[in-house]
Amino acid sequence: MIETLAVHPCFEGLQGFYRHESQTIGLPMRFAVYQPPQAARGTVPVFFYLAGLTCTEETFMIKAGAQRLAAEHGAMIVSCDTSPRNTGIPGEADDWEFGSGAGFYLDATQLPWSKHFRMYDYVLNELRAVVLRHFPADAGRIGIFGHSMGGHGALVLALRNPGIYRSVSAFAPICAPSQCAWGLKALPRYLGEDRAAWAAYDATELMRNRGRPAFDDILIDQGLGDKFLAQSQLLPEQFEAACADAGQRLTLRRHAGYDHSYYFIASFVADHIAHHARALA
Repeated sequence: MIETLAVHPCFEGLQGFYRHESQTIGLPMRFAVYQPPQAARGTVPVFFYLAGLTCTEETFMIKAGAQRLAAEHGAMIVSCDTSPRNTGIPGEADDWEFGSGAGFYLDATQLPWSKHFRMYDYVLNELRAVVLRHFPADAGRIGIFGHSMGGHGALVLALRNPGIYRSVSAFAPICAPSQCAWGLKALPRYLGEDRAAWAAYDATELMRNRGRPAFDDILIDQGLGDKFLAQSQLLPEQFEAACADAGQRLTLRRHAGYDHSYYFIASFVADHIAHHARALA
């Protein structure tokens, strides 16, 4: 059962916002779905978008300008919140880099976070099932993309499940969380001190351990004016090297002057929608 919070006509399709009681999270979760006009006539490919730190299910839908492009390509776009909310865990919202709005798309194993912070399982299984059950999405044509923390999540989910996600791309992803300050703050608190557990949620480590291609092409856009790139939070060069060693084709585009904002995402989102549409045609 899902609750409809709002639906808006948009480029001859429908932009909807929804809430449901998540069995995986154990709390209500919100998500958003853009249905292109083609969805009125049958199933369409679906692209799952994962947002970054501090964002919600609304951020991409409001800021990226992707609905016009999705309507042109006949693609559905789904976004979800970036963490459980109002869990009752003391201090859950005290730090923008951890807790509320910062679920890192992993399944926490450490108390108190392990009770509700199960975003990997939620995106992979429950949210996908809810979308396929309630919307005209084609289960055989699913792609995933994201930004920053969500780019990390998209790469991890895709690399671990290439049979489910047939295409993947990212904007300024956290490519090696085991090696950056964001990851070193979040991973031990969510997963404990065992670095082997961290590797399961590190795109660079996953690619290195895989040692062979998973996709025809992975698309990443990175702004060279991104302050988090300068702070060594993103480390795209680490993922680039791992892809080269594995023989995985990677289109990593570096853009002078562009930062980490949704102005950057809006500038290149057309290429990402087209990337997924080609792969899922």
